[in-house]
Amino acid sequence: MSSRELVVLSVGGVRFVTRASTLQQFPESRLARMVNDDDREFKLVNGEFFVDRDGTLFGYIMDFLRTLQVSLPTDFSDYQRLQREAEYYGLYTLADLLSQEHLLKPRLEILEVRFSLQEMQAFFRIFGSCSTTIEALAEQITVFTGQQSGQGWNSPFTSQKQLVPLPLERPSHHDLVFLCGTEYSAGDQVVARYVSIKPDNRKLINGTNVLGLLLDSLLKDGFRLISTRTVASEEKVECYTFERMKRAAGLAIMVNQTAGSSGVGQGRRSQVQKGK
Repeated sequence: MSSRELVVLSVGGVRFVTRASTLQQFPESRLARMVNDDDREFKLVNGEFFVDRDGTLFGYIMDFLRTLQVSLPTDFSDYQRLQREAEYYGLYTLADLLSQEHLLKPRLEILEVRFSLQEMQAFFRIFGSCSTTIEALAEQITVFTGQQSGQGWNSPFTSQKQLVPLPLERPSHHDLVFLCGTEYSAGDQVVARYVSIKPDNRKLINGTNVLGLLLDSLLKDGFRLISTRTVASEEKVECYTFERMKRAAGLAIMVNQTAGSSGVGQGRRSQVQKGK
């Protein structure tokens, strides 16, 4: 039995097909003993192991065995039941990870965009409750600068030197600052700053256009606009506040395979980044 490559399980009426090696990831678990015919409670009926437990929750257990990560839907709430199922199967490493419920639940994320127009320049400051989101935005947003001859916010320039990317200002891990538009330098030269926001390849100089592209990018990234207000009427600073439920970082175990072992030799907990 232990040499079979594929194993079929019927858990609460839900059918699963997997490799024997997947069920043997944790040699001391009941699933590993089942494959090795060392657990008599699991009956083999017509070539399938019958398990009288919750089939839906077992799907999450199978995902853990395949990936060694705990990644649950944003609306998942049965942490205690899933932890109980993990303990039933002898998967105490999984049960331990599930006990860290506060690390697995999605969190409310707040993002604030402040925007002001001053003569021929537009100033932006983005605050975020999640530093990783600010880091991602810093990678998406690029400011280019160059000297040009001409005049006016929207006027075409008669000559233009090669644009050079500028680093964004990062006052802290939770905010970033940039600006676009034009300002005069010595002589009739105009210093222009353009903004590009990936995946859009355009280089925009008009602050209102940049604001529109930025807000649209945030909405496409799952944020919801919850308020707009003016925070400094004299300076005309507009504030746009967004929120979204940020998917929690998954929990995983880092494994070291021991020589000659068919399963997990040693494990330690660590936090790994997941998708948004």
